[in-house]
Amino acid sequence: MGIPRRQFLYQIASAAALPTVTQFAWAQAYPTRPVRVVVTFPAGSTSEILARPLAQWLQERLGRPFVIENRPGAGGTIGTEAVVRASPDGYTLLLVAGAHTVNATLYDKLSFNFIRDIAPIAAISREAAVMTVNPSVPAKTVPEFIAYAKANPGKVNMGSAGIGSPSHVTGELFKMMTGLNMVHVAYRGSPAAFTDLIAGQVQVSFGSMSVSISHINAGTVRPLAVTTMARSAVLPDLPSVSEFIPGYEASAVWGLGAPRNTPVEIIDKLNKEINAALAEPKLKGRFTEMGISALAGSPADFGKLIAAETEKWGKVVKFANIRPE
Repeated sequence: MGIPRRQFLYQIASAAALPTVTQFAWAQAYPTRPVRVVVTFPAGSTSEILARPLAQWLQERLGRPFVIENRPGAGGTIGTEAVVRASPDGYTLLLVAGAHTVNATLYDKLSFNFIRDIAPIAAISREAAVMTVNPSVPAKTVPEFIAYAKANPGKVNMGSAGIGSPSHVTGELFKMMTGLNMVHVAYRGSPAAFTDLIAGQVQVSFGSMSVSISHINAGTVRPLAVTTMARSAVLPDLPSVSEFIPGYEASAVWGLGAPRNTPVEIIDKLNKEINAALAEPKLKGRFTEMGISALAGSPADFGKLIAAETEKWGKVVKFANIRPE
């Protein structure tokens, strides 16, 4: 006896919908085991400091451990490659940092394309850098510093946390937009750069707000401006560089990403929880104390931001002819 046509068509439709229903149910149950959050910088870095409270939030809200795994090396490319190669099942995530948008141009032979291979989940925060000088520099404003550097071409040393680091490209953007001839001096991390800035071995630096603020409060360096378009709530009386150089903006952006082809239901679930975390007063207050602004939004918003930052820093890397160590 043949199957009635209506029943046959229903069975066909049900079979076609089954994979979608199964995937949706799987995503709804996510996570069912521990999740790794790969941080591509060492323990104690700003990336890890940001990742830990978010991992704790996700663990409490979703009921499974979110474990921070530090995978430093090669400017963050080693840990990133590990995430790119991981299964796109939501159990390996990446703490995206500003360095990732620089590395896309800085390294010629990466085994991955960051924009193509990492699916954006959510932006987390944006952090200003602070343009600071050694107190012996006779400049108390950005225009005075520009005049001083122009009067002393090749004699002003600019310290950074390393080649291609946010503090390096932020300074190179300043040089590109002002036409200044300053000598870049790369250190292995911000502490060494600030040690020599305080000692007068370098005259200027563009260090992150979270690192700079303690030295500013101690009076060992002189702040001239913040690098975000708007002034910072942490240093409200300090102007932004853009008030003197229209269009100048530089900041470190953080977020969360996953291997491409991670189910959209999982990405949306994580995005919703991260945005909820960023609206939580205690976490927002903690970020504000560090000079970091929460940056909520959709996965698409974060994807657009990554693309814009990659294009922006790509121009700076090429202009300054920056090459990795």
